[in-house]
Parts: sequence; structure tokens; C-alpha cells
Amino acid sequence: MMYERQQPARIAGAEDELKAAERRKRAVDEERLEIVDLSGLSLDSLPSPSLDLGIICKLDLSNNNLQMIPEPLAARLANVVVLDVHSNQLKALPSSIGCLSKLKLLNVAGNLLVSLPATILNCRSLEELNANFNQLTKLPDAVGLELINLKKLSVNSNKLAHLPRSTSRLTSLRVLDARLNCLRALPDDLESLVNLQTLNISQNFHHLQALPYSIGLLLSLVELDISYNRIAALPDSMGCLRKLQKLCVDGNPLVSPPPEVMEQGLHVVKEYLGERMTAGYESPPKKKSWIGKLVRYGTFNGNNNRWVNGEDRERLAPTDFQSINGLVTPRHEGMFSPRRLFSPRNYFSR
Repeated sequence: MMYERQQPARIAGAEDELKAAERRKRAVDEERLEIVDLSGLSLDSLPSPSLDLGIICKLDLSNNNLQMIPEPLAARLANVVVLDVHSNQLKALPSSIGCLSKLKLLNVAGNLLVSLPATILNCRSLEELNANFNQLTKLPDAVGLELINLKKLSVNSNKLAHLPRSTSRLTSLRVLDARLNCLRALPDDLESLVNLQTLNISQNFHHLQALPYSIGLLLSLVELDISYNRIAALPDSMGCLRKLQKLCVDGNPLVSPPPEVMEQGLHVVKEYLGERMTAGYESPPKKKSWIGKLVRYGTFNGNNNRWVNGEDRERLAPTDFQSINGLVTPRHEGMFSPRRLFSPRNYFSR
């Protein structure tokens, strides 16, 4: 009997010993990891490594003249967390980059990349991807379904005409920088980007002419830059963006809200849009799903006085804001009425 009573205690003690041994092994392994800096050496190719690539946690190959990264080398970087290859002459990334299961930060900015390999979707620990200043024409279609830990996506100064529809599934995303591209539209369903705080889609110039109505469901959004596009009207749903503190709209042919409203600052703009949205709710909308979500969030109903509450106006004090001088033309008059905003998607495709 004595033996039977002690048996569970001995098993528990053995498990604790095993866990402690695993922790000690991880600590030793982490101490062995190396940071390798080969940046700014004008390298045309990589030298044969004199150390075990498996012990590298950070590899900096930036500011060289590299035209390729060998497939075998990338495959052996099993413990790399940070890989920086910005400012080289890379035309493609190795497919073996998908083997980097611990990679959290990848910087490939300032290269000649036309696309990213599909295998990059296997880097599911990735939290930050910087692909600025390349020649990207598209991103992998499933980027939002696989890179679920991505917090910052920077793809400015490329040739992107669209962002993948799955981008709206990046629920951990906090920063999206897609300025200086050829974007013609954003994904329609943005409501899943619940943590997005900064959105910059400026300087797509004549390509981007409208914003999706779902932009009003980005409830964590703090900064929005849509300057230097061809946007004539802000969606009424933006009146629901309670946390929005900075809005840049310079360089757009904006007619709604009108200039006299824009000149009064962000809090007045949001009040104006909120009132328009509430008025539009009087007639049955076609997209009932949007209305249901906005009502459920408590941002949109006939008894809501939030937009005229003095305390809220102080909390959302306007930042530096410049007015937009837009001209009303027959083409744009009435185009963005509340009823039209709930019309079929292909209305804005022309």
C-alpha cells in the first residue's frame, strides 16, 4: 500500500524534472544562437559559411549587391528570427524560405522582386513583412489565411493593382502601408481587421476612386491617409470611427463632405457623416448586413446623441487639417447619396 501511495508523487516528480531539463536545454540553445552581420560589404555572392547556419538567430545581408540567395543556405537557417536582405539586387527569393518556421521579421525592401514565393505562406510566425520599393505586381492570394500572426505589412512603392481579398482576414494586423502603388480598390470586407490602427493608401493617384463602405467597421483605426487619389466622397460609415484621430485627404477631388465641413476639423467631419448615415437608415437598405453590424456596435441608431456630445468632441480634438478645394461637377453630383452607397458593388467599377 505504501508503494501505491507514493507512485503518483514519483511520477509527478519525474515530469517536473523533465520539464526543468527542457527549460535548461532551451536556455543553453538560446545562448548558443548567433547574430551575423554581413551588411554593407559590397558582396556579389555569399561566402561559404564557416559556422553552423542552424545557430543563427539574426542574419543581416543588407546593402550588398546580392542577386540571389542560394536555396540550400535558406533551408539551413532553422532558427533565424530576423532576416534582413534589403537594398540588394534580388530578383526572386528562394522557395526554401518556407522552411523558416521561426521567422518573425523579413525585410526584402529595395530589391527587384516582381512577386513573393508562395512558400512564404509557410512562415506562420511572421509578424512583420517589409517589401517596400520593389516591382511587386501581386501578393500571394492566401496571405490573409496563412500569415495569421502578421502585425505589420509594408508594400509601398510597388506596382500593386489590388490587394488579395484574403487581406481582410489578417486579424492581428496593426499597420498596413500600401501607398505609392496602382491600387484600384480595397477589399470589400474589411470588418475582420479588428486591430488595424494605421492605414496608408495614399498616392495611388488616378487609380483609386472610392473607398469600401466597410471602412467604417475598422473600429481600432487611429490614422487614415488617403491623400492624392481620385476619391470624391468619404463613405458615411466613417462617422463610426470613434478612435480616428488623424485623417489626411489632401489632393482628392472631394465634394462630400463639402469644403466648409472639412475646414472645421475631424470631429465635425465625423458628425456630418454620422448624421448622413442615420438619415439614410430611414429607407430600407439593400445591404442589411452592414446596418446590422453598425447597430450592434452601438454606433448607429436614431437615438444616438454621441455626435453632439461636447465631451466626445474634446476627446476627438482635431489634428492639423488642411481643407480640400474640390469642384462639384454633374458627374459627381448625387453619386454618393446614402441610397447609392448601398447599391450593388459594380456601381463603382466603371
